[in-house]
Amino acid sequence: MTQTSLTIHHLRARAVNVPLMPPVQTASGTVASAPLVLIDLETNAGITGSSYLFCYTPLALGPTAQLLANLAPLLVGEAVAPGLLEQKLQARFRLLGPQGLTGMAMAGIDMAAWDALAKAANMPLVQLLGGPARPIPAYCSLRSMERAALLQEAETMAATGFTALKLRLGLPHLDAELELVQAMRQQLGPGVALLADYNQTLSVPEAIRRIRALDELGLTWIEEPTRADDDAGHAAIARAVATPIQIGENWWGPHEMARSIAANASDFVMPDVMKIGGVSGWLRAAALAETQGLPLSSHLFPEFSAHLLAVTPTAHWLEFLDLAGPILAAPPTVQGGFLHPSTEPGAGLAWDESAVARFLVSD
Repeated sequence: MTQTSLTIHHLRARAVNVPLMPPVQTASGTVASAPLVLIDLETNAGITGSSYLFCYTPLALGPTAQLLANLAPLLVGEAVAPGLLEQKLQARFRLLGPQGLTGMAMAGIDMAAWDALAKAANMPLVQLLGGPARPIPAYCSLRSMERAALLQEAETMAATGFTALKLRLGLPHLDAELELVQAMRQQLGPGVALLADYNQTLSVPEAIRRIRALDELGLTWIEEPTRADDDAGHAAIARAVATPIQIGENWWGPHEMARSIAANASDFVMPDVMKIGGVSGWLRAAALAETQGLPLSSHLFPEFSAHLLAVTPTAHWLEFLDLAGPILAAPPTVQGGFLHPSTEPGAGLAWDESAVARFLVSD
């Protein structure tokens, strides 16, 4: 069986809601669980490509799984060729648009197709993409915003080998934010890089005011200080402050990334493999970043992101926030501050079926 003769036999989508312990606190709200749609793209050769989608809210679980189920009949018999599958699905959603749930579904199918191709070739995804399975520097995305819990979590994660940690800001008062960052720096020392994320909670003037005050504290970057789609606002912030601005996790496809880059909206870029268009969209995003010399980091999905960053010319940091680990047979782990891409054929996803059954959301 060759890769070119692989065809789709069945598409299965299952909804699970995985409790997060501890939950992820942000200034925009607390994420208490990981609502995931698990995708299995079964082929005529008995090879199954897998991926998952993170729905952010359980309210989107059922609709996302149902959308994938609705797409299944359109895909049966089609070649496992990501480019052709993308064209077919883009044409189907042309009038509706490739954002939101439709964009997520298309990306999940693309990721599963690439996983199947790598398995058919009996090689890790990174090797199929032409890259070495090199270790990728990873930062830990911390979960708490409460001072005592955050400092304890930061100390624990640094002790495990992380050399970079991200905290979430957006406290009611700037003085409290300055004190929190200073406390973390004092506790961790200069050897640990600190990153910060406002989760889109500030106006442009308030973002400039706060980040100018934070400029002296040596943060590696500040992420999404204002509304994600406000390229002009982010560009104004980036011009006015010294700390690098990071955005990109909410770009729906490489075209939105290109517009943001043209607006000089950020110093660094951070696409999300689910929103940027799967593996295929990521490869285009990496090419865009390379032409501009923009350091590119990942958002979530460490299993796929490790493979993709390994073939990204301007690879920067991998975000480690393990949402799917509880339902994986072999969750990714960070050792000495680095995450190694899986050496198993494909992206390395294998479901722990007993855990999947435990967290399965019935219709």
